Amino acid sequence: MENIHQGEEISLGLVKQRAVRGIVFLSGRMFFLQLVSFLGFFLLTVFLGKAEIGLFFAISELVAILGYFSDIGLAAALIQSKEKPTLREIRTTFTIQQALVLTLMVIILALTPWLRQFYHIEQTGIFLLWALVFGFFMASLKTIPSVLLERSLRFDLLVVVELVETILFYGLAVLLAWRGLGVLSYAWAVFLRSIVGVVLIYLFSPWRLGLAFEKEALRRLLRFGLPFQANTFLAVLKDRLMNVFLWKIVGATGVGILGWAQKWAQMPLRLIMDAVMKVTFPAYARMQDHQEELGRAIEKTLFFISLIVFPMLVGMAILAKPLVLLIPQYGKWEVALLALYFFIINSFFAALTTPLTNALNAIGKIKIVFKLMVMWTVLTWIFYPLLAIRYGFNGVAVAAALVSLTSVIAIWMAKRHLVFRFFQPILKPFWAAMLMGILIAVLRFSLSLSFLNLLILIISGGLVYACLIYMMVGRQLLVETKKLFYAFKTR
Repeated sequence: MENIHQGEEISLGLVKQRAVRGIVFLSGRMFFLQLVSFLGFFLLTVFLGKAEIGLFFAISELVAILGYFSDIGLAAALIQSKEKPTLREIRTTFTIQQALVLTLMVIILALTPWLRQFYHIEQTGIFLLWALVFGFFMASLKTIPSVLLERSLRFDLLVVVELVETILFYGLAVLLAWRGLGVLSYAWAVFLRSIVGVVLIYLFSPWRLGLAFEKEALRRLLRFGLPFQANTFLAVLKDRLMNVFLWKIVGATGVGILGWAQKWAQMPLRLIMDAVMKVTFPAYARMQDHQEELGRAIEKTLFFISLIVFPMLVGMAILAKPLVLLIPQYGKWEVALLALYFFIINSFFAALTTPLTNALNAIGKIKIVFKLMVMWTVLTWIFYPLLAIRYGFNGVAVAAALVSLTSVIAIWMAKRHLVFRFFQPILKPFWAAMLMGILIAVLRFSLSLSFLNLLILIISGGLVYACLIYMMVGRQLLVETKKLFYAFKTR
């Protein structure tokens, strides 16, 4: 079979070197990207109402569900494969994906009248739905170029595409929202982001576009792809479909409140963990036969994530209310604070378990992750609706915190199949963050509410945390951080 002309498959040594550069580069670029994203989201939540934010979240989740059905795990199989994919395999993946995408677009457009009536969507919401469907199609065209870049660990180019898309999307959306276009602000921003993103990624990663269908290639890819996609299906069922379901229970305003709380609670994860996970999946996959190095890499990943995420979560829990009360036009979100606190608990456990399930997926332990996803999905569909009916949107947040407590089972399962230390990398960042939180809480109730005092709290907390980490880890902090970045480097 014909090999795709993308250069020779990279060696393990080069994998580790590029993973190091990828983590460093992605962490910085993704940090900036997420700052832009959250600044844009903040401005949109100033200019738009809770119901408008909720409508965007709900319709976005509805269209995102289509993403599952547009890919039967073939893209992930191409990334995870130890062998270099052939051009026939890549074209087969592309052909199947486009057939599924076009079919799903026809279905969603046919269902538009029913959706309009069932959810009482106005014409502007329908236009947003069509814009997101168009964005869904354009995103499918980016799959193969993205796969090729990920296999080569060229995450620097992927981040450039995401940066441009994010800046354009939020720039236009905020401008139009400020001018009073409401939900249409999202729709026009989606159109712009979709077109520019496709053009840019094909400039960075051109490939010999074509259609093909090869049964043997499809069979090889499905050995990994179907179990992987089964996990993705459960994630879709657990999160995205649940959000659409909750739309009917708590309404667009309730979804907007939940979306606001969840977005901010996940901010620390998005700032750092997405970059690390994006690099470690293909890197871990290439290290499947090097268990000792894999274990060390997992430990350093846990340490690095804990070091950054824990203090941010603690600080957010303490300072969220003063921020909401101080910022003009932001008092409308005070009602979402209780939900935010419970989602912070959920994010805490996600910071610990996501690297472990990512590692299990990367080494081919798909069935284990599938069992965990079944457990989380069942618990989600039991607790979320029950508590939503009884307590509204706050009940949903409580349910999210309760379900996250079962992450201890995921940790136990990971320990059975991966050789690594779990508590040793996370304990010192945890205690340092807790002590920092106590100090900030005491100072918060001692100082009056003002932007200056809030700034003093943030700076004080950061300095205290840095000093505590240095006291607990000492000079080894520099060594540990260096080990994280060089966990994959050639010995």
